[in-house]
Amino acid sequence: MTDPDFGHLALLHTLEGLEMPAIVRTLAGAGDPVLVWRNELDGLTFRIGDRYLKWNPPTTGVDLERERVRLEWLAPRHPAPRVVDHGRDGTGQWMLTEALPGGPAVGDRWRARRPEAIRAIAAGLRALHRVPLTDFPAAWTAQTWVGRQPPSLGHRPPIREAVLVHGDACAPNTLISEDGAWTGNVDFGDLAAGDRWADLAVASMSLDWNFGHGHQDEFFAAYGVAPDEERIRYYRALWHLES
Repeated sequence: MTDPDFGHLALLHTLEGLEMPAIVRTLAGAGDPVLVWRNELDGLTFRIGDRYLKWNPPTTGVDLERERVRLEWLAPRHPAPRVVDHGRDGTGQWMLTEALPGGPAVGDRWRARRPEAIRAIAAGLRALHRVPLTDFPAAWTAQTWVGRQPPSLGHRPPIREAVLVHGDACAPNTLISEDGAWTGNVDFGDLAAGDRWADLAVASMSLDWNFGHGHQDEFFAAYGVAPDEERIRYYRALWHLES
């Protein structure tokens, strides 16, 4: 990923208070690793040449192995990062992937070109939802929020057609080229089989955070569906409760 808006995120997330993980320096060799993301749990993502390294300390509670096996299943079927290497040591767990073309469909550039970004987000989800589920491992869905049914939420709306669900379809997880074309998706730790509205509800909600309010109908139109308010409410509540 080379989009300058993604590089700008490094200004918002620094290593202040943390040491550079040893595996980052080992894999970078003589290169200069660039921190491009630090989440609220101190999970880190670095750019190393044309590859990306995710590193998580044990305190995140996030198992990169779960994402790794999903990526290895998905990458031959959909534009997703290809795993190059992975491992763990006493300080954390890591996964090295090849970069995909483009960068996240967020930031100042794409706020100024919002219609293109929204069309790309919708295009990526349409493509993912068309991936056949023929040999998708059934056990994976139960490991994610998509497959859970908390009694507190009441009856789950029936699934009209099961599809491959991203599980974290927020706008930054769509990649987009400089000319506005969808190029791929990232962050597949919650890949599951389920209702397309699990993705559509979260993706449309994330537009408010990244582009401001008032653009959800634009997204549904780009995807090619009318809003299903019952399923939107249910899957947003489930995502907030379980993710």
